[in-house]
Parts: sequence; structure tokens; C-alpha cells
Amino acid sequence: MPDRYLDLVNSPLGSAVASRVGLPRPAVLRRYQAGDPLLPGPLLLGSTSGAAPAELVDLLKSVGADVRDAQTDDDRWGALVLDATEIRTPSDLAGLRTFFAGRLRQLLPSGRVLVLGRAPDGADIATDASRQALDGVVRSIAKELQRGATANLLLVDEPAGTGTSVESALRFFLSGKSAYVDGQPVRLGSGEAPAPADWDHPLAGKTALVTGAARGIGAAIAGVLARDGASVIVADLAQAGEGLAKVANRLGGTTLHLDVASPDAPERLLAHLAAHTEGLDILIHNAGITRDKLLANMKPDQWDSVIAVNLESQLRINDALLGSRQLRDQARVVCLSSTTGLSGNRGQTNYAATKAGVIGLVRSAAAAFASHGDSTINAVAPGFIDTEMTAKMPLATREVARRLSSLQQAGLPVDVAEAVAWLSSPGAGGVNGQVLRVCGQNLVGA
Repeated sequence: MPDRYLDLVNSPLGSAVASRVGLPRPAVLRRYQAGDPLLPGPLLLGSTSGAAPAELVDLLKSVGADVRDAQTDDDRWGALVLDATEIRTPSDLAGLRTFFAGRLRQLLPSGRVLVLGRAPDGADIATDASRQALDGVVRSIAKELQRGATANLLLVDEPAGTGTSVESALRFFLSGKSAYVDGQPVRLGSGEAPAPADWDHPLAGKTALVTGAARGIGAAIAGVLARDGASVIVADLAQAGEGLAKVANRLGGTTLHLDVASPDAPERLLAHLAAHTEGLDILIHNAGITRDKLLANMKPDQWDSVIAVNLESQLRINDALLGSRQLRDQARVVCLSSTTGLSGNRGQTNYAATKAGVIGLVRSAAAAFASHGDSTINAVAPGFIDTEMTAKMPLATREVARRLSSLQQAGLPVDVAEAVAWLSSPGAGGVNGQVLRVCGQNLVGA
């Protein structure tokens, strides 16, 4: 359902009224369109230790940023990027205040703030405390930004200007593809991350399978994977066959009728892959159900069905793939979690259990997938996303939920799909066992 309030406050009359009475004024977010520039304006690059590394300057220029290292009073910035990888002590943190103070107001609408840091490693207590402090700084900056701007933290293991994972992350987080990712830390490890032949079609030559793909977020994921060059198999229940066929026809993909919770689902999936593909490169565990009820009133079948579809099916299919020849080297598996799995939700104990379980799944399975030819497994945790399901919510509940994020609006299915596609790409090989929230920085819960 369209966000009519968003449309209203971005009209001349609505904007004036909202400003006068102090109503929320969410911005129209900059989302990816083929051919658009990476950023809406130049990028100001700084470092807490003096001059930014030349390698980082060159890398930012290579991804399409107009990089500057100085400013005049009237400059307006498409992005502010700070290299904070050399922070060692609490006093070093003052470099963040020095760089960002005053300049945050110069960000253009839907601008980007990126901080590059290092993850705590246990070698020194003061250094770890100072590195962890970056997380609090970036999350707080994200809450201060306006007009659709976002802030995120990239924790790099290699020098800040090297590695395909860093390049891939910069292309994602600076672009409109990350429109609804805000206030999030992502660690870019040293996993194998080959550069694609074509950054505009990074999934060319890859075979992807998306479960629960007949509609909503699943259909959007299939669409973005196909846009990025993948050959897509869309899977869903037989009773969703008509919708599934429409998705496949639109994308030039193929269909697979599959109940992921059935005992023979892993075997049927492997048989289909053996018969129709040369192996699977990308698996998206999107299939999921809800059976909401207060725990005091929940029936056993309402509990068991959600556990079976949302969590057990992923465990069984992953096990089958890792023990087969159908999962190719440098494969990417992305599991759909939810912010409900991080913060809980009244009346959704079964659903929250599964979505938290998915987070535990990807963290624990990361090593097994890495040992399978440098493959990865990660999770995406959407917040409030405008879908057919949320359109059925009571109006007041839906409107309140839409505003409870730093971006003051719901996300769209494509926002989830863009994050999934990035984690599915070759260049994201340094990201493994992690959870990326696509929630506009929810202001409630974790």
C-alpha cells in the first residue's frame, strides 16, 4: 500500500504544514536506478590519522566517486567518508568530532556517511574499547541525519583501500542500493572475494534459487538477482503456482514447486539441481510463515508449523547441500531473519524464535561454508517493510510502525532484495556469518 503520508509531506503544501506543526517529515529515499551516478554530489574523504591512504582515494575514484580532501564553506556533500582504522586510544576518537562537526549539515538529501574502522581483536583493552566506540558513534550519527541520509560502519581486516570486499561494500553502501540500511556495522574479512567481470552485472553466469518467491519480498529478491545477471529458479508451494509462473516469466527464470517443510524437500531440491543445472551458486532462504498468537493461547500446531518452515527447513536443506556436489565453490547462502528475532514482538514468540534461530544458524555455519570452497552464509534482517501482509494491518498500527525508524518510513521489498543481492555477489566474499539489518535503523528494540 502506498505511503500517502510520505507523499503528502513531500508536496509543497504538505511540507509547509508538517514543518509548522512539527510533524515527522520523511524524505523520498534515493534508490538505485541503472545509469544513475553513485552519489548525488562529491565525496569528502578524511582520516583520523592525517591524510587518507592513497589506496583508499584511488579505490573511491575507481567506484565512481568525485573525491575531495578539502572544502569551502558552501560545499554540499554526497558522502562523508572517514578512515578511522588507526584509532588506538580514547583520545583518538576526537578525530571523529573534528571531521563530522558542522559537515553533517552539509550532506545532500540521501547522502551517505561511512566510517572505516577495525574490529576489536582482544590484543589490547584500550584499543578494543576505542574501536568498539565507533559503533556507538555511527549509530548515533544515523539518528541525527535528516533528508534520507544514512550512516554505516565498515570494519576492515585489510588496509582500508585494498581488497575486493572493500570495493564491493563501497559500491553498495554509497549507492542507492543501501537506501534502507542505516546505523549498521559490517565486518569485511579476508575471505576470497573475486571481482566480477562486470560490476553492473556481478551475478552473470551464476545460478540462484529463491524460496518463497511467488510474491512480496521473495519476488523482489528474484527480480534483483536476475537484474544483476543471475539465472533464477523461483520456488514456492504448488498452490502458489500461478503467481510463481508470473514471476518466472517476467524474469526469464524457471519454477520449482517445493514445500520446504516437507521431509523430502532436500532430496527433491538436489534432484532438481542435478537434472536442470550445473550446480547452485546462490541460495536464498526466504520462505516463511507466521501463526501469531499470545504464547498463553498458542496451539501446538501453530508453534510447530512456524518452526518447521522458518528454521528447520533451512537447517536440513543446508546440510543436504553441504553434503552434495550440487553446491558450487564460492557459493552464497542468504537467510531471511527479522528484527523481530533481535528484539522480540508481542504475540510472535514462535516467529521470533525462528528468526533468532536463523541468526544462530548463520553464525555457527559460517566455518562449514567457508571450508566448502570459500563459500559464505549470512542473514538479512528486515524491519517494517511495506508488503501485502503489512497492508492488511489496521491503519493506525501501520502508520505508527512506519515512523518508528530513523528514516521515518517503511522499507520496500526492493530494499531487502538489494541487500540480499550484495551478500550474494562474488565481491562480498569477506562477509561471512553476519546479520545485516535492513530496517531504516529501527527505534524500538535491538
